[in-house]
Amino acid sequence: MSRHEHFRKLERLYQRASCNEYYAPVLTVSEAASEVIVPVRPQFFHAGRAVHGSVYFKVLDDAAYFAVNSLVDDVAVLTVTFTVHFMRPVSEGQLKATGRVVHASERLFFAESTLTDSANQILAGAQGTFVRSRVALSPDIGYE
Repeated sequence: MSRHEHFRKLERLYQRASCNEYYAPVLTVSEAASEVIVPVRPQFFHAGRAVHGSVYFKVLDDAAYFAVNSLVDDVAVLTVTFTVHFMRPVSEGQLKATGRVVHASERLFFAESTLTDSANQILAGAQGTFVRSRVALSPDIGYE
């Protein structure tokens, strides 16, 4: 299988996740990188009328995660640690998280991601540690 085909299968796997019906994200995967775009909706707001940090976390983690899984084509990876640094609130437009792998070894991966708004202002940054799992990338989990 080509790298390009692996990336498209990861994108389809992501779109099939039940939780993504709510967030309506769009994922694009490339070599050691990914991008996730989510439209801002009032349903994501906390009482201060801005997007809740849990949405920031999800989008940032997804971007870092799929950047790592772009390098692994036999099993899914797992997030071991993930730290988010919140910088700015947002209440309109879209969220765009870009993830990239900063270190890869046989089993351990480090990735970072940055979240920006529609004006390309940085909203948050994150770093995570990821490992290979025992879950095979197969049609059984939507990898097709």
